Amino acid sequence: MNDHSSTTPTINAAALRESAQRTLGLERDAIDALIAHLDGGFAHACELILGCKGRVVVTGMGKSGHIGSKIAATLASTGTPAFFVHPGEASHGDLGMITPGDIVLALSNSGETAEVTALLPLLKRMGAPLISMTGRPASTLARHADAHLYAGVEREACPLDLAPTSSTTAALALGDALAVALLEARGFTAEDFALSHPGGSLGKRLLLTVGDLMHTDKRLPQVPQGCPLRDALLEITRQGLGFTCVVANDGTLAGVYTDGDLRRTLDRYQDFTNLSVDDVMTSPGLRIQADILAAEAVRIMEDNRITALAVVDKDSHPVGALHMHDLLTAGVI
Repeated sequence: MNDHSSTTPTINAAALRESAQRTLGLERDAIDALIAHLDGGFAHACELILGCKGRVVVTGMGKSGHIGSKIAATLASTGTPAFFVHPGEASHGDLGMITPGDIVLALSNSGETAEVTALLPLLKRMGAPLISMTGRPASTLARHADAHLYAGVEREACPLDLAPTSSTTAALALGDALAVALLEARGFTAEDFALSHPGGSLGKRLLLTVGDLMHTDKRLPQVPQGCPLRDALLEITRQGLGFTCVVANDGTLAGVYTDGDLRRTLDRYQDFTNLSVDDVMTSPGLRIQADILAAEAVRIMEDNRITALAVVDKDSHPVGALHMHDLLTAGVI
């Protein structure tokens, strides 16, 4: 018996880098080759899925199973209800998870994987449409499928041409192409995507609005138009948001006075005693509404190099204040 545990390979950085480059090049070529093989089968597979009233049930054995699990997750997060079923478990009870209204996407590079082909009679009897993804169009799985997706490769990236490498990369890329084509056909939006990811930073970035994060009521910095500049400075200090709203007699936002305005005031005036906030405020000042997405507020702040914004209602009455720190704390940035 060979014992390799005591042998430490010689590390050759250049050779390792060349190996990585060769592997990536072979896998890139495998994906490039798929483009020429996209045919009516791909469009038919999309039609079947778009017309499906149930879910897409993805199955595959071994490495194909790992790829299938990822494809199912991608489909589910982009508007196509999907889940993965292990073919071995399906033969021992989990087939009950599949209903006639579902559609099955089966992965097998050879198209002859026993655990997968064993499901064919059961699926046919059930009447569930079958989409196959194989590297052999003449295989058992491909011939019995309602639509076939070709994911064949000339050779594996593995130097022994044995370990699934290029073939699994090709299948994964083809699964992504399927998911994106379906996403576009459904008119799936960023907001739809966020609904599937409410707990992550992506969901926060896409779902949160300015109204969810803004400071209101007593935390809204505001002073009346015409007040002494000293009052505006005290309000900025008290609220700690770097600015204050300046409110006109009719309750609308007349302008804002910010930390940046204060620096400009210091450059222009020696004596603040007789200055009113009207003399130095920015009017009308940037403002947004509460139903704007927080991500849009980030863009406005970055484009204008500011750290806070006044929030107004449809009649221009100030209703809140948003600071960049609020966006950071919420994970929007």
